[in-house]
Amino acid sequence: MTDPVLTPEQREKGLVFAPKFDAGGLLTAVVVDAADGAVLVVAHMNAEALEATLATGKVHFWSRSRGSLWMKGETSGHFLVVEAVLTDCDQDALLIRARPAGPTCHTGSRTCFYREVVAGEGGVVLKRIDT
Repeated sequence: MTDPVLTPEQREKGLVFAPKFDAGGLLTAVVVDAADGAVLVVAHMNAEALEATLATGKVHFWSRSRGSLWMKGETSGHFLVVEAVLTDCDQDALLIRARPAGPTCHTGSRTCFYREVVAGEGGVVLKRIDT
């Protein structure tokens, strides 16, 4: 995807989609369940992942740890089927509404956010909150 030169006003209020990738060529993608709004996963996309997502209707990410493109569900079959892609005001983050075809997290949980950080007398612990 090419990045047209836009004024801040054009980027924030206009109708030209011009994703603003960071210095590493990435932008943040937050995927939520289209049915109930639950946050399923937060990951990163490069231009190739974004293009593949828009072309196929299935969410793709750029894996920073593997240094490669991957489609969510390519090995598990638990695809994230896109219903809508929204961008934030300065176009450096995406919110993707998707229909999950099974658990989203590689641990088998519905969402990657299945633990709450809880501060108590004994210190900070994690509490499992599977939905």
